[in-house]
Amino acid sequence: MEICDEKILYIIRHGETEYNRMNIVQGSGMDTNLNETGLEQANKFYTFYHHLPFDKIYTSTLVRTQQSVQQFIDSGISHQKLEQLNEISWGDIEGKPQTDEQKLLYLSVVKKWNNGELNEKIPNGESPVEMQFRQTIALQLIMKNTLEKTVLVCMHGRAMKSFLCLMLNIPLTKMEEFFHSNLGLYLLKFDGEKFELLKRNDTEHLN
Repeated sequence: MEICDEKILYIIRHGETEYNRMNIVQGSGMDTNLNETGLEQANKFYTFYHHLPFDKIYTSTLVRTQQSVQQFIDSGISHQKLEQLNEISWGDIEGKPQTDEQKLLYLSVVKKWNNGELNEKIPNGESPVEMQFRQTIALQLIMKNTLEKTVLVCMHGRAMKSFLCLMLNIPLTKMEEFFHSNLGLYLLKFDGEKFELLKRNDTEHLN
């Protein structure tokens, strides 16, 4: 795979949705809009970073990611949706108010992931191994274009954890090391051989 000598990736989680506010799991099956707070977060991110010369914007196919960077897209920056950047599928617990039983199921599966049982999944959902396999395709696509030196990627919380592990060559069992907040920024630099993490869940632009 041909890749450029250097690339800067600004990777953000989407802004807040009502399901985020209500602690309802969205996953890849809930195509929700940003709420008022999320739109304000998106506006603050644009105001802070609109001066940067982004060559390309990549989002998932879910509307909350595109809404988070819509002002950049409207300014004329090329935009591509990648299904491989979608959130993990949380299967049977997506879109449902959390019950104690649901919380226990969620926590038990995440604990198994942390212990190395990475093929485990919520019933009718997706495992971290399956998610990262598709993300490998997305990363190859993003990296192969040598003309795109500065790239903005908007994706989802759990998917971002896995994507960062992939880029930094860190085991998926370490996913929980990558905390994320709505419209938080991870900044990475590729030097031609490896990625370097420059900013971790940075929210200066929201202050």
